[in-house]
Amino acid sequence: MKKHFLFFLTMILSFSSYSQISFEKGYFIDNTNQKINCLIRTVDWNNNPTQFEYKISEKDKFKKSNLESVKEFGINGISKYIKANVNIDRSNEVISKISKNRNPEFKEEVLFLKVLIEGKANLYQYLDTGLTRYFYKTGNSNIEQLVFKSYKTVENKIGKNNQFRQQLLNDLKCPDFKMSKFKSLGYNSKDLKTIFTEYSECQNYLLNYFEPKQKRDIFNLTIRPRLNSSSLTVQNDGFTSKDVIDFGNKTGFGIGLEAEITLPIKKNKWTIFIEPTYQYFKSQKSINNVDVVFSEELQSGEEIIQVLNADGIIKVDYTSIEIPIGLRHYLLLNSNSKIFINASIIFDLSTKSSFEFNTSNSPIFKSVNIESSQNLAFGIGYKLYDKYNLEMRYQTSRDTFYKEEFWSSNYKTFSIIFGFSIL
Repeated sequence: MKKHFLFFLTMILSFSSYSQISFEKGYFIDNTNQKINCLIRTVDWNNNPTQFEYKISEKDKFKKSNLESVKEFGINGISKYIKANVNIDRSNEVISKISKNRNPEFKEEVLFLKVLIEGKANLYQYLDTGLTRYFYKTGNSNIEQLVFKSYKTVENKIGKNNQFRQQLLNDLKCPDFKMSKFKSLGYNSKDLKTIFTEYSECQNYLLNYFEPKQKRDIFNLTIRPRLNSSSLTVQNDGFTSKDVIDFGNKTGFGIGLEAEITLPIKKNKWTIFIEPTYQYFKSQKSINNVDVVFSEELQSGEEIIQVLNADGIIKVDYTSIEIPIGLRHYLLLNSNSKIFINASIIFDLSTKSSFEFNTSNSPIFKSVNIESSQNLAFGIGYKLYDKYNLEMRYQTSRDTFYKEEFWSSNYKTFSIIFGFSIL
């Protein structure tokens, strides 16, 4: 089962690395002001890019362009970046590296700025490995940084230079704006987009937004039938002729109902899930002249240790409700499909399960209680139209006799899971 899972993992990751090269309709404007419609590779940039990949048509090979040759580029309805020659303060916000200078320390740079809002006044964003800076432009003025800086005071405390509030108070004039609005303004995307939106609306100016409106399915409910390939080995401390009894691999069916909740982080790519699942394993094995040690508790509370000579058939009928609780991460392939990886811990509730063996000196089957330990599971799969999914999942070993003194087992499962979302 491990070999199957590793093969599938290698295959799906190879497919992922190829398929994630997804291109969307967009454009760029070169230094001669020529606008070229093209397909731009969609990348979830954590930092503002310095270059991008594009192709003119689906069949073309992709090319690269950068700050030197492009004035502007964008993906239709999703994002827009403009080249700008700006003064930027890159002062560190890490406490151990904070400057003692209250004033911004500007350096002239050519950057791609992300356009957040275009209106009566424009708002831009720049991200670069922990650095967040916002820029703005009103009328025919140049693009300027909205100044925010942490610094160490002479008393060795952390001060805040919130000059951006004064900048906006001076430049965003509206009869409805009160001083208190600017005093409480935060240096973050939400607060700044709000005030720039209100300013353009106050001026009766048409707004353009350049952030995609993402559909967020907060809760999903999915029916998940599956094909299981399970193996079981059992060990008893009293075995003399054979230490381990191997029941081999058995194929069985199971079905689960998964509830998945989307987390409001990282563009809704992380979810948590719980998936109660019915599963079973039935098998039997012939043994000859094997000593078996087991304990039996009398009504008086005393425990008797017995050694029986087993010569016959061992039967296992293991039925349970597995309850995986886990974390899942999605990787977007295109607008309709994505792959995912997940990890979970499984709690197992056995129901009417039995492990029985007969002995040469008794026609009565002796039984051992089945009560399982927790184990882990790792899965990788594919989801289409947010409706259908296919997953391959490998479970690590769990002991179905973890409360038994003289028994232990090794139960593993590899599953092919099909899913259909009903909510």
